[in-house]
Amino acid sequence: MFEIVRAGGWLMAPLILCSVIAAAIIIERMWTLKRKRVVPDGMNAKVQTWVEKGELDERHVQVLRDSSPLGRILAAGLSARTREREIIKEQIEDTGRHVAHDLNRFLTTLGTIAAITPLIGLLGTVVGMVRVFAAITANGVGNPAVLADGISQALVTTAAGLSVAIPALIGYRYLRNHVDSLVVDMEQEATRLVDAIDSTKKPISAALGAKAQSFT
Repeated sequence: MFEIVRAGGWLMAPLILCSVIAAAIIIERMWTLKRKRVVPDGMNAKVQTWVEKGELDERHVQVLRDSSPLGRILAAGLSARTREREIIKEQIEDTGRHVAHDLNRFLTTLGTIAAITPLIGLLGTVVGMVRVFAAITANGVGNPAVLADGISQALVTTAAGLSVAIPALIGYRYLRNHVDSLVVDMEQEATRLVDAIDSTKKPISAALGAKAQSFT
């Protein structure tokens, strides 16, 4: 393995660094973006129960906010639960943008690695060919051994660049699609919460209207 790395020349250093960073990002994001960590099962049902029974207080909201990304979004809506529906939706959407940004953390870096590593490999190919032609100019073509270093550098760096880029691109595409799916799920849960808050306000509004009529 060391001989292969040495044959690739100095361009193997950035390729190895890119491979380490890409692997670290994929592992970290796969762990962080587990569905049960982002969109826990039963959270919305529990929150709706609190709302319907009037048991919701600031302690519940803070616990919810600290629990998960979905909890942050629901907590934003609950903080404005006494206000109009449009205000609640604005609070949820604003928090949702921040949550979506956090879920996409490091994915731009991963996509950049997937894009640049083939180019680094191509640069290694060019450098290797330059070495081959320099060796031909100095020694002619009678001795293939003098051409081996340049050819091996061209082949090794190209292979290394593709070996890093392909898994990085697969990981990037998978994680982007996974984040999009999580965002859709959180939007659905937030909509259910807004509807639940509305449903608790309607009986109150009806009762107030009936009471006002009784005075007239």
